[in-house]
Amino acid sequence: MKKTILLTALVLNGLTLFAQSNDEKNIKLFYKKALTEAKCYSWLEYLSNDIGARLSGSKGAAEAVEYTKRQLENLGLDKVYLQEVMVPHWVRGEKETAFILDGKVKTTVPICALGGSVATPKTGLTAEIIEVQGIKELNELGADKVKGKIVFYNRPMNPENIETFTSYGACVDQRYAGAKEAAKLGALGTIVRSMNLRLDDFPHTGAQSYGDLPKEQYIPTAAISTNGAELLSKTLKRNPALKFYFKQSCETLPDVLSHNVIGELTGTVSPENIMVVGGHLDSWDLADGSHDDGAGVVQSMEAVRILKNLNYKPKNTIRVVLFMNEENGGKGGAKYEEVSKQKNENHIFALESDSGGFSPRGFSIEADDVNLKKIQGYKDLFEPYLVHSFTIGHAGSDINHLTSKAIVKAGLKPDSQRYFDYHHAANDKFDAINKRELELGAATMTTLLYLVDQNGIELPKAN
Repeated sequence: MKKTILLTALVLNGLTLFAQSNDEKNIKLFYKKALTEAKCYSWLEYLSNDIGARLSGSKGAAEAVEYTKRQLENLGLDKVYLQEVMVPHWVRGEKETAFILDGKVKTTVPICALGGSVATPKTGLTAEIIEVQGIKELNELGADKVKGKIVFYNRPMNPENIETFTSYGACVDQRYAGAKEAAKLGALGTIVRSMNLRLDDFPHTGAQSYGDLPKEQYIPTAAISTNGAELLSKTLKRNPALKFYFKQSCETLPDVLSHNVIGELTGTVSPENIMVVGGHLDSWDLADGSHDDGAGVVQSMEAVRILKNLNYKPKNTIRVVLFMNEENGGKGGAKYEEVSKQKNENHIFALESDSGGFSPRGFSIEADDVNLKKIQGYKDLFEPYLVHSFTIGHAGSDINHLTSKAIVKAGLKPDSQRYFDYHHAANDKFDAINKRELELGAATMTTLLYLVDQNGIELPKAN
């Protein structure tokens, strides 16, 4: 009896070791394929250099839909199709101009309109300017000190945080809601310090919202470069009575029909269970959005290419989704969830890449304790590839919409130190992409898809 128990234990242990070594073998192959045969870099080069900026409603966005659909079709996936979605269509118009008017001295500073902003008067807007460190300080000042002025939000990203997204999250409210709050107090316009840790001359755009304000209360709002913000703040301290001038001609046009791009590898065991991998196809209009989020788009495509190329037969259906309109509305993610609910689809896992194409460090995970520990149990398999961070955190804006009863969400977590040098700025171009780092990210995503597909997720226990 003891011999039988011992033999059984050895056999089971052997099977466990074999499964582990098989995973290691497959993962090594994923990285080899990504680093020697990947198409993600060439796909991104076309998206960036041949198509360019892809703001929702633009010609570039429409071309990107058709291009990525063709590339997915060329991979020989089981299904490739488009999903209709109506998206906002905001246009920047002529290049913005701005001056610090310090007595007789006029100094040009770099600005750009924030997404969704209204235009200034055709001749521009000139007014005294008041500096605040955020919305809280603005409200403490009150209407008496704000009315008739331009509000200058100058709270910088905190350099003390190692995780730069923490710093971004702590001050982005002044960009998103700053104009709305200033308008309530009678301000004429707002200027917002760019969300950037580096001092440079690139203003960074991004979404802003007037909330439920009536349209007649909308005021123009723009971002100023970090160097420009430093200069403006310094000059204001010397001359609080100086004036600021800026001119922009942006406008919001009627919504436009666009599409999410979707491709599938059908599951062979549980095809009704869907695993999503994706990024967002749209970008801001100042550049070609190579990091935000061209990188995430092509990495997601690369993950399914690697699996298809290796003739991998997934247990669950793996669906690559290239979402439209993450930047200024989130309509693509919302539409995908709406259609999924109508079809009563069951999503068990979603993986998004929307943090740049830098070296992968791990994943930000949305899961209960049981599934978090399960994914953290894969750490040893990732460590040879310098991927080590598996922590609770926001997984992604597009997959955030998914509400299946039992779903684990993960966001690729690249090194974040340089990301905000490029985020939403005119320098987010293809030459900012490192080919090897991009490919490593794709291999890391492929690995997590594979491991979750092989091992599934833990379902909540019935009460």
